[in-house]
This record gives sequence, structure tokens and C-alpha cells, in this order.
Amino acid sequence: MFLTTILLRKRIPGKQWIGKYRRPRPVTLSMKQAMIRRLEIEAENEYWLSRPYLTREQEYKHNTEERRAKWEAFKSRMKARVPEHRSISEHLNHLNVSRQWSS
Repeated sequence: MFLTTILLRKRIPGKQWIGKYRRPRPVTLSMKQAMIRRLEIEAENEYWLSRPYLTREQEYKHNTEERRAKWEAFKSRMKARVPEHRSISEHLNHLNVSRQWSS
């Protein structure tokens, strides 16, 4: 495609840096160095992730107490949000203010 545009002296349609038929950017030395740096960082990350801090035996149920404490705190917070239970007579007690009882 690019060869025909060069040979036929046609221009690249639309914006030359974006789109399906865009002009390829030249690869510079700084671009190569940046790519090498990123690959080195990725290799170092893979190295450290491949060596776990804890063994499988140490990791198994290592924070059950903390998780249980967090769950209990969450339950108590949720329980504090819910109002206490009231009977229907307490709900309707305000209707008895002007009630006249016949004796």
C-alpha cells in the first residue's frame, strides 16, 4: 500500500499519523532504549513474583484471626444500623392520646 502511494505519488488519506493507512513512525534509538528498560523492569518483576515470601504451609490460614475480627466488626456495625424491634402497640400508642374511655 505504501509502495503504491510512493510510486503513484499519492498522498496518505486523512491524518497521516492515525487511522488504518497511517504513515509508519521511524524507530529511534531512544525508543529502543525505552523498550529495553521496560523489558528489564518486567523481567525483574517476574523474578520477584516467582519467589514467594511465605511458603504454602505458612500461607495456609495465616490471617484467620484478623479476618474473623474484621467480620465481627462489620457485623456489629451493621447491627448498630438496624433499629431495635418494636411491637405494634408501641407503633400505635400515639393514637391513644385523645381517646376517651367509657367506664
